[in-house]
Amino acid sequence: MNALPATPLPALRQLPLHDFHLASGARMEPFAGWSMPIHYELGILGEHRHTRNAAGLFDVSHMGQIILRPRSGEIRDAALALETLVPVDLASLRPGRQRYGFFTTQAGGISDDLMIANLGTHFHLVVNAAGAAADALHLRQHLSDQCSIEPLPERALLAIQGPRACAALAAVVPMVAAMRFMDADVFSIGGEPCFITRSGYTGEDGFEISVPAAMARAVAERLLEHPSVKLIGLGARDSLRLESGLCLYGHDLTEQTTPVEAALDWAIGPSRREGGARAAGFPGAEIILSQLSLGAARKRVGLKGDARPVREGAPIFADATSATVLGCVTSGTFAPTAQCPVAMGYVPSSLSQIGTRLYADVRGQRIPVTLSRMPFVPHRYHR
Repeated sequence: MNALPATPLPALRQLPLHDFHLASGARMEPFAGWSMPIHYELGILGEHRHTRNAAGLFDVSHMGQIILRPRSGEIRDAALALETLVPVDLASLRPGRQRYGFFTTQAGGISDDLMIANLGTHFHLVVNAAGAAADALHLRQHLSDQCSIEPLPERALLAIQGPRACAALAAVVPMVAAMRFMDADVFSIGGEPCFITRSGYTGEDGFEISVPAAMARAVAERLLEHPSVKLIGLGARDSLRLESGLCLYGHDLTEQTTPVEAALDWAIGPSRREGGARAAGFPGAEIILSQLSLGAARKRVGLKGDARPVREGAPIFADATSATVLGCVTSGTFAPTAQCPVAMGYVPSSLSQIGTRLYADVRGQRIPVTLSRMPFVPHRYHR
């Protein structure tokens, strides 16, 4: 019998700076349907350390960008509309500020996490690459009567991170030096409006810069003129965010994970909780608010190892011989700055106390891990 022809894989999408990355010596690999730079000549370890000590430039143009504009012209109307999909207090978010949030499901899970910035006349959303199309559809299905939803595929997104990031970007846009962590504003670069936030995904001070795709290379080259700045790939971005205790959607967060289980309850303000001015009113509210009051059965925790790294998917046990799986590692690596193996995972809440000793299975060998506070490396945001 003749074999059925193989189904061709969908072509990877290319970043606006794809050719620039190749010319810069990037090793490219697939991620979330995109061809992404994993590392350059410094390698992942060198790029990680450079970002912690100087300034790293990341191309994160695979992320989705969406404008949410109120049809009434009143930004509060857009805030209240978006609050029906996220359990975050947006009505109190001032113009020029950004807030972390997440879309929830009717079962209380997280369908995606995102950054939400108030620009006075509209909200600028940055969502994950894999969920960008679904997020835009979700917004249209539920908010089209109150808001226009405008994806921005023609824009690129660059991130500059590290203790020298401000000096490097201020050489191009001097006004950013006055920004504080989670500030958001629009500035002119080369006569084009560029949306900039003082935020990032490394635990360091830094900025994310939304620019027209056609001028992304010019902006990147100007930033790279600063002696502190080097290109950094996806590999170091992952080890930096894990050291900083930051979640990766699809790994540490999923539709089967509630915000309370994920230890993200800090993002749910008092006004959205039981007894608050705008309590509930979002998908899965009954489950999430109940967990806020009574606790969840499991919890995301930080884990430090003594020996080799424990990777995603490793089951967690109470001791070296138990056959009962307690939980699972969702992210893990060797942390160059912390100088030890670190991981995140889920364990029963009854075993989530700092200092608890558990074991992760790595290729049939039980590796001891100790529950530790996160972040593993202190954040250095410019507050």
